[in-house]
Amino acid sequence: MNIVIANRQRARKINSRLLKKIADALLADLKVGEAELGINLVTAREMTLINETFLRHKGLTDVITFDYAEKVAQASRLQKKTIGREIRRRDACATFCGELFICVDEAVSQAEQFKTTWQSEIVRYLTHGVLHLLGHDDRQAAARRRMKREENRRLAWLSKKFSLAQIGGASKLRG
Repeated sequence: MNIVIANRQRARKINSRLLKKIADALLADLKVGEAELGINLVTAREMTLINETFLRHKGLTDVITFDYAEKVAQASRLQKKTIGREIRRRDACATFCGELFICVDEAVSQAEQFKTTWQSEIVRYLTHGVLHLLGHDDRQAAARRRMKREENRRLAWLSKKFSLAQIGGASKLRG
């Protein structure tokens, strides 16, 4: 598994090594064999820009998932056709290849609202994004309820396996 974490915010200290271990455990528990996953921890400003630019949705959101599996598979097929010989491609991107954008500012805000921790909100968003990459959909009410139940179940399991509070540390002052 190839998981890359980019911390592009400075509001909260992030233990990227622990977050990577949590992502690894989640993917293993979900029986994802090979994966290419980018996890970007961003500010409210950057998340709003991504949401409005790429999804054409107004305002801020907590997590955005980009699924690259089909694009990588198409590029691989095109490359095979263009070159005219069999090119081996990794199965990882044929089935699981994507990127998550997680808004740390929104995690802090929603943690206060829902009386939880911002660290557990980060893991919730990670779980939510991974479930999307596995094909879960939350556009219809019934599918949204199923996805939320699975998200809650996975978050509870991860909370028992890891100390989620250790994802973060002392807040950094905003300048």
